[in-house]
Amino acid sequence: MQQALLGGGCFWCTEAVFLQIQGIEKVVSGYAGGHTTNPTYDDICRGDTNHAEVILIDFDDSQISFKQILDVFFATHDPTTLNRQGNDVGTQYRSVIYYLNETQRDEAQVMIDELKAEGINIVTELSPAPTFYPAEDYHQNFFAKNPNQGYCNFAIPPKLNKLRSKFVDLLK
Repeated sequence: MQQALLGGGCFWCTEAVFLQIQGIEKVVSGYAGGHTTNPTYDDICRGDTNHAEVILIDFDDSQISFKQILDVFFATHDPTTLNRQGNDVGTQYRSVIYYLNETQRDEAQVMIDELKAEGINIVTELSPAPTFYPAEDYHQNFFAKNPNQGYCNFAIPPKLNKLRSKFVDLLK
């Protein structure tokens, strides 16, 4: 089993996407990259801790590669807008890949360089993995538990539609 630590804006959105993919065993929403120990959602929302909303993914690398995870990551969020995803604005919504080893760093850098060579203005941060803090329980599997919540109905279905149209071979 391997892990990946990614931030693509709202963790409700990225979690909902990655839970649909084969080989993904577990997704935990949380916070990483800031200067506050054990931050809370309220701390993050104030925007003064510098944490990003992230997901920690446990994946079976015999079923899905880190590169395939990155393909999905870059296709299902906006890696071109600094500190913003749709209507969500702030450093907590930044696009970030926190690598857990040098192989992940190298694979992510290659993909970022390839996208930039295609003329895409990638602003995704690539940094070593900092301490990960799981979010409060009510954030875990949020979309599945709250499918009628307004934000979820607005933001998540387009991401899932993109996932289903571009990555049908990766779906559970």
